[in-house]
Amino acid sequence: MNFPNPFKINKTPNKRIFLDYASTTPIDEQVLKVMKESTSGGNFANPSALYSEALVVKEKIKEAREKIANILNCQKSEIIFTSGGTEGNNLALLGVFEACKRDDFIPHIVTTVIEHPAILEICKEIERRGGEVTYVPVSEEGIVSEKDIIKAIKDNTVLVSVMYANNEIGTIQPINQIGKLIKEYKRNKNTELPYFHTDACQAAVYLDIDVLKLRVDLLTLDGIKMYGPRSSGLLYAKTETNIFPILFGGGQEKGIRSGTENLQAIVGLAEALSLANNDRLGESQRLTSIRDYGIDVLLKKFPKAKINGSREFRLPNNINICFPSIDSEFAVISLDVCGISASYSSSCRTLKEDSSSYVVNALGKPNCANSSLRFTFGKYSNKSDVDALVEALSKIIK
Repeated sequence: MNFPNPFKINKTPNKRIFLDYASTTPIDEQVLKVMKESTSGGNFANPSALYSEALVVKEKIKEAREKIANILNCQKSEIIFTSGGTEGNNLALLGVFEACKRDDFIPHIVTTVIEHPAILEICKEIERRGGEVTYVPVSEEGIVSEKDIIKAIKDNTVLVSVMYANNEIGTIQPINQIGKLIKEYKRNKNTELPYFHTDACQAAVYLDIDVLKLRVDLLTLDGIKMYGPRSSGLLYAKTETNIFPILFGGGQEKGIRSGTENLQAIVGLAEALSLANNDRLGESQRLTSIRDYGIDVLLKKFPKAKINGSREFRLPNNINICFPSIDSEFAVISLDVCGISASYSSSCRTLKEDSSSYVVNALGKPNCANSSLRFTFGKYSNKSDVDALVEALSKIIK
């Protein structure tokens, strides 16, 4: 499928090349159209009101919820709209922790060492609140062992959180297998805990997000990662999941997430997810071809370079590569001068004093933590972008 390229419009006469789709995606024109139509004709009323204008807005939100539920293969009552992935992860982890915390019970959470900061920082907060957290290591290819996850579960474990696909190195985790083993554990122990959560923000465009197939109790999505509106997202929470709110107010979203619903964001999110679901197979195949071409060309051009993460279990749009002895931050700035937008770790980490990649370091590659670059492709990418990237890197890496 051909898409109009939003990156043609810029302050330089030459087209810039955007290779940071893991960080953010441009809003799809069809999504913008649906968002605009949703508030046409004066549809600005508060859906919690009782008059006719409010009922129109409420019905549009209901339709969006049903569309999303059909894609996730869940009940529409299990969809909680949020402001994005960060809030969804906070609601999942803190919500379960607070629901299970008692004076005579210290909740324990299991996660991995390569989770997004929106998980790891929440885990630190849970530890500050008196909870326990186990951080399971990954293999040198960036894959966590499902058996290691199960071994980390204790009698007081209330939640296991493993991201579906890593935002830096693109590795895909065995969520289905982990979910299967957790269900077996709970059946053998005759217990409802632990719940199983996955951060699927990076996965939605490329991987199956059927919650029944994944065997998850909680799942987080973010509109900004799927060509949807900013500040839009959702948390799928299985009906039986005991979760406390972290925002308090009017009791919207079944009392779990208070705040007047953002109609435009909600309908835009539903449309973006629908488009992603329809294009998933074709777009994944197209980007896999570009990704593999890019990896082969880069490794041939730079023989000392090494790929970070598994080549087999990898998102179709991700290349994360270590160039020994380069400075990642300098390389990103130099690429920007050449008209190419790329990154060297999670964009959320650039605000930290130490912005080196803890994910690459967790692979047993400490020398690559400050010398790796991430190139992520999207619907406006093509193979010529790879050729331009190699040409630019040839000028930067001596």
